[in-house]
Amino acid sequence: MPGILRFQSHPLPGDGPGAALRYLELVGPACHAGLVVPSTEEIAYVPAENLHVSRAEFAAVWTAAEALAEEGARTETGTWYTTAVVVTCRWVALAIVRPRDGSRGYPAFAPVTQTSRMAYPELIERESLAAEVQLWRRPVSKSLESRPGWAEGVDATFAWLWRKTGPPPVAVERTASGPATA
Repeated sequence: MPGILRFQSHPLPGDGPGAALRYLELVGPACHAGLVVPSTEEIAYVPAENLHVSRAEFAAVWTAAEALAEEGARTETGTWYTTAVVVTCRWVALAIVRPRDGSRGYPAFAPVTQTSRMAYPELIERESLAAEVQLWRRPVSKSLESRPGWAEGVDATFAWLWRKTGPPPVAVERTASGPATA
């Protein structure tokens, strides 16, 4: 399986310009500096019950989010929103994290609860509800204050792929037959 971007608990970088970029560097490409594009095999591995959208549309959005994150890393304009979309897609897709040091891979962590349990429908439902609560909780936690857009990105992703109450969290190129899967 090609490298999946690394995700694990790390001290959060400070807020301000470039914070999402520093986070992407912490969780960044496992084995190479280029764009991580989910492979056909990785997309095929996503359990159908984990998605309430078509597999093709999920693949298009996940790929678009990865491209936006890569562009943000190159131009230092990365956002917490985009990072949250990427992390949420990886968890739902059962992505295996490949650490940079070549050690054994492990499942992606959930974006809100940080559980390392692999996503399945009941757990996705709980994570989706936790995302809604996280978005509306006041006062906002210190970790969310330093990651503006994170809660919105996670919630928008679940609203689209699980609750079917919102549009795709990132724009995707469309063709006459549906979303482009690049």
